[in-house]
Amino acid sequence: MRAKRKRRLIIVIGLVALVAVAVGLTLYALRANINLFFTPSQIAAGEAPHGRTMRIGGVVKKDSVDRNSDSLEVTFVVTDFAKDVEVRYDDILPDLFREGQGVVVIGQLDEDGEFIAQQVLAKHDETYMPPEVAEALKATGNLPDGSVPSS
Repeated sequence: MRAKRKRRLIIVIGLVALVAVAVGLTLYALRANINLFFTPSQIAAGEAPHGRTMRIGGVVKKDSVDRNSDSLEVTFVVTDFAKDVEVRYDDILPDLFREGQGVVVIGQLDEDGEFIAQQVLAKHDETYMPPEVAEALKATGNLPDGSVPSS
């Protein structure tokens, strides 16, 4: 009788350990693939981690787009009208990318505070603004008139 209880206890402890390892590995994998969203103000305040993939959103600052004539490299500034972040992108920009319009940029922040973009997502019509960007701009009190966040 005592041997059966001991064996059952060992099996239960083993199953609990296996479940704990599985949950731990799953959380680690999810943590590695998550892209957190930051505003330019949060990046300027030092809240964003360096060298980790994240999303930033805001509006492309007027007269900030600088295209390299020898390559596809483009630099531009993303702003939330309180702070600015310089972005470097070395690929073809979306057709809808324009100054003064909302964007979400996926990439990494380097040690110099420049954002190295892997992907640029532009809005798709005159009134659309990505929800994260609209909320961030609304929080700073700088949501442009006529901008409607998508639901």
